[in-house]
Amino acid sequence: MNEYERKERLRRRLPELLELEELSVTSRLYGDVTIEDQVCCGELKLPIYSFGFGAKDSHYPRIAFVGGVHGLERIGTNVAIAFLKAILGLMQWDAATRHLLARCRLLFLPLVNPGGMYARSRANPHGVDLMRNAPLEAETRPNVLLVGGQRLSSVLPWYRGRPGAAMEREARVLATFVRRELFSAPFSLALDLHSGFGMVDRLWFPFAYTRRPFDHIDAMSALRTRLTASLPHHVYVMEPQAQQYVTHGDLWDWLFLEHRQEQPTRRMLPLTLEMGSWLWVKKNPWQAFSSLGVFNPILPHRLQRTLRRHTALLDFLLRATAAYEAWADPDRMVAEGHKERALALWYGAKNN
Repeated sequence: MNEYERKERLRRRLPELLELEELSVTSRLYGDVTIEDQVCCGELKLPIYSFGFGAKDSHYPRIAFVGGVHGLERIGTNVAIAFLKAILGLMQWDAATRHLLARCRLLFLPLVNPGGMYARSRANPHGVDLMRNAPLEAETRPNVLLVGGQRLSSVLPWYRGRPGAAMEREARVLATFVRRELFSAPFSLALDLHSGFGMVDRLWFPFAYTRRPFDHIDAMSALRTRLTASLPHHVYVMEPQAQQYVTHGDLWDWLFLEHRQEQPTRRMLPLTLEMGSWLWVKKNPWQAFSSLGVFNPILPHRLQRTLRRHTALLDFLLRATAAYEAWADPDRMVAEGHKERALALWYGAKNN
């Protein structure tokens, strides 16, 4: 297959990867571009790109935006690319953006599962749901049939992989990236971009494998307070994922627990943006008959509106990461009673 044929295939099936290849040229002028790995999809070799900008010193905080873990949820990759393009545009002329990135590191892993996206499958080319693939068992029985992860067959959705098998290549890429880029920072935040649950945009945080309170609920409460103050008309419901359903094998739970054990004095806050795709289907019911339509805005004006809608959130999280000492200081969070607030709001507890 020559380069022309390759690009034509990608243009029809995976234009997001072509866009990332083009953005990698400009990105090298301002930061780092890495091909983390490649996955095979027939004759095609599909690279998994990462991008890094700003302070490289591990003494500075770090934030990562991740997309495309589920191949059908293209909108997550689209949102990550839109913000990457915005940052590149600002870095060409805006001194404030350059100053911001001098005191934190901004990272992107926009398309974790290019094989799944090319094949228009939620899973990777082996039929494995990457977000059910970590070696972590739920503490309680998942409350929704199959959704919590199953090992019956790769033909069924939410397949975890064979018992005892190594994690899938794409899951290992994400884990390696997070360990390398986020584990050594004094404070780090990750936002994983997904779609498909309900009509409301939700910001989920661990845990998914247990209904026990998340270790850093004080920081989550403080972040929620700053989000509401900074974006007073935001649309997000912030909550533990297990409040909706429990799952086996959640990658972010597994990585957080590993980080907690290896870096007990540092904080890593994993968030998932679950865009409510049912709202798009409600407005345009015909797209429910398409596998992509269930998870993505299909009409061009709705896609543009969605990309605009979430840019403010990503920008807020970048600024919150750079200024984490102003709101995530342990003494300040104790004084503001964030742990008690979080227990009452998310776990129905009056005290610890």
